[in-house]
Order: sequence, then C-alpha cells, then structure tokens
Amino acid sequence: MNGLVLAVEAPGPLAIWLVVAGLSGLLFGALIGWMVAARGGRGIIATARREASALLEQARSRADEQIQGLIVQAEQEAAAKRARWAEEERTRLARVTEQEEEAERLHRRLVDRDRALARRDELLGEREGEIDRRRQELAKQRERVTELEQQTILRLEEVAGLSRDEAKRQVIEAFRAEARQSAASEIRAIKEEAQRNAELEAQKIMALAIERMASDFSAERNVYTVPLPDPQLRGRIIGAEGRNIRAFEKLTGMQLVMDDDPTHVLVSGFNPVKREVAKRALERLIEGGTIHPRKIVQVVASSRKRLEQEMQKAGQEAIDEFSFRSVHPEIVGLLGRLRYRTSYGQNVLEHVKEAAWLCGMMAAELGLDQKLAQRAALLHDIGKAVDFEREGTHPEIGGKLARQYGEPAVVVNAIESHHDDCEVIDPISVLVAAADALSGARPGARRRTTVDYIRRVTQLEELARSFQAVDSCYALQAGREIRVIVEPKRISDDGVALLAHDLTQRIQSEMDFPGRIKVTIIREVRAQAVAR
Repeated sequence: MNGLVLAVEAPGPLAIWLVVAGLSGLLFGALIGWMVAARGGRGIIATARREASALLEQARSRADEQIQGLIVQAEQEAAAKRARWAEEERTRLARVTEQEEEAERLHRRLVDRDRALARRDELLGEREGEIDRRRQELAKQRERVTELEQQTILRLEEVAGLSRDEAKRQVIEAFRAEARQSAASEIRAIKEEAQRNAELEAQKIMALAIERMASDFSAERNVYTVPLPDPQLRGRIIGAEGRNIRAFEKLTGMQLVMDDDPTHVLVSGFNPVKREVAKRALERLIEGGTIHPRKIVQVVASSRKRLEQEMQKAGQEAIDEFSFRSVHPEIVGLLGRLRYRTSYGQNVLEHVKEAAWLCGMMAAELGLDQKLAQRAALLHDIGKAVDFEREGTHPEIGGKLARQYGEPAVVVNAIESHHDDCEVIDPISVLVAAADALSGARPGARRRTTVDYIRRVTQLEELARSFQAVDSCYALQAGREIRVIVEPKRISDDGVALLAHDLTQRIQSEMDFPGRIKVTIIREVRAQAVAR
C-alpha cells in the first residue's frame, strides 16, 4: 500500500511500464482463465445435454414399450370380455328359445285338451240322448215282457195243469240241483288249485271261524255289567236318534245291550281289551253325566291310552318278577294284554306266570337252563293277546310274534309246540307243555267241566251226521278237528268239497267254540281190475 502510494506519488516510466505490464498480464491471465473456463463449461453442458438426450430417449423407449404392453393387455381383456359376453348372450338366447318352445308346446297341449274336452262334451251329450232313448225303449220292452209273461204263465198253467206256485217250485228245485252240482265242481276245482298253494287256499276257500266262547261261560267272560245310578241316563247313552250309542259302539267295537232292567247296561263283545276300554269309557261318561259324540271320542281315546299304559306296566312287572333282560317292548305290551284275557275263566297272565314258575322248577331239577325255561313258559300263550284280531291258532300267532321280535329258537318252538302243533326240538318245549297242563288242570284253575266238553263234542258230531251221505264222524284234538267219512256211492268227489263247505257254515252258525275247527271229509276211492 505504501509502495503503491509512493509509486503514484513518484511515477516513473519503468514503474508505469511495470504497472501496465502487470495490468496487461492480469488482463491476459483473466482472459485466458475466462476462455479456459468458458471452454470447460461448454464441454460439461454438452455432456449433460448428451446424457439428458440419452435418458430422454430411454424414457421414451420404455414408455413406448409400456404403452404397447398396456395396449396389448387391454385388447386381450377386451377380447375376453367380448367372448364372455357373446357366450352369455348365446346361453340367454338358447334359454329364451327353449322357454318359447316349451310355452308353445304347452299352448298346443292346452288347445288339444280344449278340443278333446269339447269333443267329450259332445259325445256325452250324444250318449245322454242315446241313453234316454234306450231307457224309453227299455220301459216299453219291460211293459211288453210283463204282458207276455202274464200270457205265458196263463198258457203254461193251462197246458201243464200246474199252478204257478207249483211250477215255480219245480223250476227252483231243478235250478237248485244244477247250481249245487256246478258249485260242487267249482269248489273241487278251487280246492285242487289251492292244494298247490296253501296260502291261496286259506284266502279263497278256508273261512276261519271267529273265536267265540262257550255258551255256559259267555255271560261271565264276554259281558260287563255297568250300573246306572239314574235310569234316565239310558236315554243320554242312546242319544238323539241313537247317535251316542252308534258312536260309542263304532269307536269301541263293542255292543251296548239295554235289557229290561233300567239299573244297568251290558257291554258285550269278544275282544277283552276293547271290552275293558268300552267298560271304562262308559263308566267315565256315566260319572261325568255329559254324553255326546265328541265327548265319547275324547273319553274312549283317554281310556284306551290309560289302559295301554296299564298293560305295559303289567307286562313289565311280569318281566321284572323273573328278572328277564333284553325283552322287546312289543313283547312286554303283549304280555300286559294278557291281564285282560281269560281262558275258560282263568286269567291268562296269571296262568303264564304260574306256568313259568312250574317250568323253572322242573328245569332246575333236570339241570336245564332255568331262565330260558321260565322265559319260554311265560311267553307260551303270547298269541292269545291278539288272537281276536288275527287269523290262526294262538300257538301259530305266538310263534310268529316271538320270531319277529327276536326271541330264541327254543322259546319259539316251545310256543308253537305246546299244543302238539309242531315237532319238539328241545326238552324245554316239553317242560313248557307240561307246565301249561299243570297250571290249567289244578283244581279251581279253570271253569271247564266234563259235561260242557262232552256237550260241545257231541253237538259237533251230530251236526256232521245230519248230512245224508255221512257214514261216520269223529271229533279229534279236544273238538278242534272233525273227520267225516262219507259213503262213496252216495256222493261224488265234487260233492265232498260242497259237503265240507256246508258243514263249516253250519258249525259257524250253530255252535260257540274257541279258536277254529278243522273239517276233513274222507271219501274212499276204489280201483278194481282182474288179472287173467
């Protein structure tokens, strides 16, 4: 600073030259620096521009590729949607076409049906007219036939010398003989066919007898007496025009008998369970005092339900008494039904329990299965629980029930064989039959008498002997079967079938008997030849 001041203050040519030279050098250096800097900046800018151009070119290339990809993807999606829309449109068109065709078919059917109905109405109208015409013609023909019949009868009486009644009797006799012969041939043909099929024979020919009780004990066993506290209750029981008594008898299956004594009503019928239901229902109706069909329906249903519960309980008590296991509930219910079943005055439930104890003791003595023996004896009369409702003997019915509900084979055989109806397969079956006989034969157990038994068997044989062609007859199996031997010269094979039918009809109509009676007609066939 001082030097500069001094230089200024004392300028000289050399100093000036030096200053000028210095300034020129500075200016030249600055110019050179500027030129170098300018040239370097232009290179950087050029490089930057080239890189920017390259990046821009790459970005454009990538954008073009992405745009092309998006365009291709959009075209594919659009094509897929168009294909899907086309398929949906075809499906919709096919469905609409099918519905239109179905509507067209339905329309054609309705049109055809209308035409058919119209044609049918026309035909019915024509037929009604034809029927009216024929009815008029028939009325005229009847009048003409009646007139001709009267003239013919008068003419026949003149020619034959017989009265109308006598001629009618002779014609009836002739037709009766012809009809009996035809019937005999038909019955024989039916029986021959039935022999090839036992079940068909049972359905078409054999008319099983409805189980009925002996007449001496029917009043005690088949009738309940229900007292009436007020005689006017008889009118309520009968109801207006008999509606109440008809409804009661229809619902219970029993018959109400109003005798001359106004102090009681009799409930009569053969089914013991239904009879008990009817008795209880009638007692409840009398006790309530209100009797009409709707009330009868309610009381009968309630009495039946309560009795079923009591029977189930009674059966279970019998099972528990012997400590049996795995007994089907239906068997328990059937066993309870025996509480209201009697056989010759003996209660069947008490009878089978007594037989079970006897059979168990005998089995223990013989070293057999005591529980199985007791079970077989307790169920040996199970068929009597429903023998009023099913066809067949009680051993047959009981065997089917025991087999159906899974009882052991020994028990089934004991049930089916205790009346010698089938072959015995186990010693327990013999013990069951013996226990059954002991329980029924002990004094006071049953009210069957020898006189009644002889009377029934005698009546059965007398009915068989009343037919002309009978030579001899024999009642077998305590009156459960009758075998009739006929004279072969007085009756044909066709007549044998007719005789069996007639005899069974008379037995059913003229006798009271339990179970069923088998009728067997025997005709001797002889074939003779001479050898020479």
